[in-house]
Amino acid sequence: MNAIATSSADQVQLDIAEEFAFFGDWTERYQYLIDLGKQLPPFPEAWKTEEHRVHGCQSMVWLVPSGDASKMHFDAISDSAIVSGLIALVLRVYSGRSAKEIVATEPGFIATIGLAKHLSPTRSNGLAAMLAKLKGYAAQALAPDPAA
Repeated sequence: MNAIATSSADQVQLDIAEEFAFFGDWTERYQYLIDLGKQLPPFPEAWKTEEHRVHGCQSMVWLVPSGDASKMHFDAISDSAIVSGLIALVLRVYSGRSAKEIVATEPGFIATIGLAKHLSPTRSNGLAAMLAKLKGYAAQALAPDPAA
């Protein structure tokens, strides 16, 4: 995990592209995604609330932010094995970064590894919804506190 924090989001996306380049076909890539999803840290049942649910996903997805604008952390889980793998990739790119870097980083790895072409429309929509919610949390962290 420490290696993630020392690499830029762009470098992590290049690393992901290199990992996926090792696999000859999409059957192997899907299996790799499933394996990544199985490595997500435990997600407390108490966090599976409507407030943390990502809407727009066919499967159930929950995303919980923590930290502040200087360093944000995200925990997430899905009831779908492939979606959990997508979550693992998204967290590698975005979790542990400043809100400013999160907002500025485009998820180029999605096109680079060919995910855009190999996900069903509902999974693509769900991935977009998850990224939008994650970036929304980062944008909120950057917003000035109206109570201050």
